[in-house]
Amino acid sequence: MTIHARILGAAAGGGLPQWNCGCPNCEAARRGEIPSQTQSSLAVSGDGENWAILNASPDIRVQLAAAPQLHPTGLRTLPLRAVLVTNGDIDHVAGLLTLREVQPFALFATPEIHDVLAANPMFDALRPDAVRRERVRLDAPSDLAPGLRATLYPVPGKVPLYMEGATVETGLIGEQTVGVRLEAGGTVAHYVPGCAALTDDLRARLIGADAVFFDGTLWRDDEMIRAGLGQKTGVRMGHMSMSGPDGSIAAFAGLDAGRKVFVHMNNTNPVLDPQSPERAEAEAAGWTVGHDGMEMTL
Repeated sequence: MTIHARILGAAAGGGLPQWNCGCPNCEAARRGEIPSQTQSSLAVSGDGENWAILNASPDIRVQLAAAPQLHPTGLRTLPLRAVLVTNGDIDHVAGLLTLREVQPFALFATPEIHDVLAANPMFDALRPDAVRRERVRLDAPSDLAPGLRATLYPVPGKVPLYMEGATVETGLIGEQTVGVRLEAGGTVAHYVPGCAALTDDLRARLIGADAVFFDGTLWRDDEMIRAGLGQKTGVRMGHMSMSGPDGSIAAFAGLDAGRKVFVHMNNTNPVLDPQSPERAEAEAAGWTVGHDGMEMTL
């Protein structure tokens, strides 16, 4: 067994171009000068035949159409065995509504995330006689698909935007934001599309991994403010930035892990431009900037 991975969507919420954004990246993507990207999702398999999807983005219909590995093999037969969501963010759960056509699969999430979904009656469209809800405890391994095991663990984050109150804690540790340890045979990969800080516990978990798909939302913490597109910093949104002394590039320096891949990048992030100096800096530090359709066999 080995881990087969395909990035279905490399962008953060809104994608690239974002429908209502005229930032330089979005305009360049509309002109075809830089690649467009759909919203955050990863497909994984332990045998290359049975697949699981990590996070169901609003773009999942076009993502599945672009992925031959996930095409139907019969009238209503698919190689999709499971969907796992790492938090309750709209850009990670809205695609579940596209998967409502009575297609059998298992839906994996922590009890807290399942409770968020259960509180919205719209998700009842996923009929229980077709979609099995798997309530997964932290640090309890689960079989996502034949030959593919997943273990959920807490990473610093926050509740979804639509659940925020007057006071927002961005470094919560619990069931609301999780990373995923994937194992097939002796191969290990981690998927952490949202993370507010690289804690000692998280660092220890990542040591020795063959690959890490990690939160790349912003290049710098005040990126949205500088771009004139918002008043929130990356820290306020519950995401590490790539650059700077507190960024993920610095935090991962010296960490014994295999291939490091940025995913979940905001439309303003300059690394989305293959010719940008920021892309060159990230690559020089040993990172790969993920993109839609990128495939890896570990």
